[in-house]
Amino acid sequence: MLKGFKNFLMRGDVIVIAVGLVTALAFSTLIKAFTDYIINPIIARFQGGGSPGLGWQLGEKGNEATYLDIGQFISALIYFLIFLAVVYFLIVVPYKHLQARRGVTVFGEPGPVKTCPACLAEDIPAAATKCRYCASQQPPAGASV
Repeated sequence: MLKGFKNFLMRGDVIVIAVGLVTALAFSTLIKAFTDYIINPIIARFQGGGSPGLGWQLGEKGNEATYLDIGQFISALIYFLIFLAVVYFLIVVPYKHLQARRGVTVFGEPGPVKTCPACLAEDIPAAATKCRYCASQQPPAGASV
């Protein structure tokens, strides 16, 4: 049992995913600091005055629990977009390139699909001869329904 687990962990894909996850978490900390200490003050500056951020006080003045902080939401959205861009350009793109050199296509376009005339499932592979949901016979690829 432990040998099987060891073989699973030592597969190349699991190692690549683990390295990617650790890298993404490290970049997450960096991006969080960027949004907290650079983006947030810029967004808060647009509110002006003595306001704690870009937003509105809904309750008693000075009560942070009733402060509707739109700036924090904008900051979180910017954080999310930057984080996804970093993951894509520093992990996904090099991984696609590495796998392409090995002759493996990853994150490619999905293959052509057709609709089952019996159950109307829309995700049947175009080359399928039977529907995966209702098991009805499918017309050959390229034939009109």
